[in-house]
Amino acid sequence: MYNENIKKKRCWACSSLNTIKWGKQQNKQRFKCKNCSILFTAENAAVKQKNRFIWFKKWIIGRRTISDLVKESGSSEKTLRRYFSSCLSQPPKLSVYPSEKVNLLIDGTYFSNGICLVLYRDVTIKFTQLYRLTNGEHYIEIKEDLENLLQLGVQIESVTCDGHKAVLKAIKTVLPGTTLQRCLVHIQRDCRIWLTSNPKSFAGYDLKRITSKLHTITSQYQLNNWLLELHNWHEVHKDYINEKSYNLETGRYWFRHKMVRRSFMTIKRALPNMFHYLDNPKIPKSTNSIESFFGHLKGHLNIHRGLSYKHRKQYLIWYLYFKNNV
Repeated sequence: MYNENIKKKRCWACSSLNTIKWGKQQNKQRFKCKNCSILFTAENAAVKQKNRFIWFKKWIIGRRTISDLVKESGSSEKTLRRYFSSCLSQPPKLSVYPSEKVNLLIDGTYFSNGICLVLYRDVTIKFTQLYRLTNGEHYIEIKEDLENLLQLGVQIESVTCDGHKAVLKAIKTVLPGTTLQRCLVHIQRDCRIWLTSNPKSFAGYDLKRITSKLHTITSQYQLNNWLLELHNWHEVHKDYINEKSYNLETGRYWFRHKMVRRSFMTIKRALPNMFHYLDNPKIPKSTNSIESFFGHLKGHLNIHRGLSYKHRKQYLIWYLYFKNNV
């Protein structure tokens, strides 16, 4: 009499248990899946290892939890956790893609436990050329990374960044002749924060209106009009932003309207490196694409809350590796 409690072989392709015996191959029992008609053997170490790695990849970039993969693979939760822990402990090495005229994006993002991930990403082919796991964006480390990229054969045509002082200093030191593009979105966002959504002064209100047009500039004609508008604003309000208050006892002074002045001075200092994308359309005018990449990465990592500090760092490396090989 047929015993329904007999453990059936699960199909590796569709995860169905609707399988039957189908002869032997090289003295190994073969099975057929009645759901997808695929044939497979009962024990195949190579296939077993390959399947486990596929589950690991789904766990890393497929937004699958351990519970989801238990149902799909037929393996126990304990087995999967043990295998995934083993894979995490052996993170891969990212290979550099040597190429000419690379338009590079440099940015860093922060995770809990003081982890900072700095990425050097080729925006044209959507490829992470280099990464660094550290505790912050430091000049010495970024300088070393840029030097390593050059030694590995990456010819950098332009660099787009958010204006972090350490990044700017490293670029000027290692890549003095390279086009530097400042992220317009960061400049616009910083000015909006400093000027607030409802500026109290007419100068602040007018400057907020001018900065809101930054991301809409797509031609030299529009740029000329915007520069003229900014120049006229400065002519009208230069005395206002230069107003000072004094402490007679210490002899020190400070600017009275420091947020309006700060917004204007940020634009003024960044102006030489704000509009290179008009001359070369391949140069990104913002770091939005790498910010989006960081957002997806954090979304995937949040699914696996509870990883140890070491495994979190190893997870990030595996994620970058799989994304480079998609």
